[in-house]
Amino acid sequence: MTPALGSAVVSADEVVWHERWEAALAALELDVDAAEELLRISHLPTTAQVARAAAWRPPAGLGPLPAPLLTRAQALLDRQLDVAQRLSQAAALSRRQLAAAQVLRARPDAVPVYLDAQG
Repeated sequence: MTPALGSAVVSADEVVWHERWEAALAALELDVDAAEELLRISHLPTTAQVARAAAWRPPAGLGPLPAPLLTRAQALLDRQLDVAQRLSQAAALSRRQLAAAQVLRARPDAVPVYLDAQG
C-alpha cells in the first residue's frame, strides 16, 4: 500500500523526504524558541549554547521544500527575522551601556579633601 500524505497518494521516498523536512523545521523552531526565551528574560546564552549555534550546519540532501510545508517554513522565517532584529537592538543597547560604563570608569579616583597629618 502506498502511504498518503494529506489527501494525495505518495511514494515512500516522498514520505521520507517530507519527514526529513519536518524534522529540520522542528529543529529550527526549537532554536528560535530558545533564542526568543533568552531575549524574553534578557539573559546571555551559555557557552554551550553558543558553541552549538556556531557548529550548526544546514541538513544535507533535503532537496526542495515540500509545498505542504511552505506556510510553516514562512512562519519560521518570519520568527527568525524578528529574533534577528531584536538581537540587533539588544546588541546596540549593550554597546551603549558598555560605553556609558567605560566613561564612568575613566573618571579619576576621588582625592581626599583633608589630610590627617597627626594620625
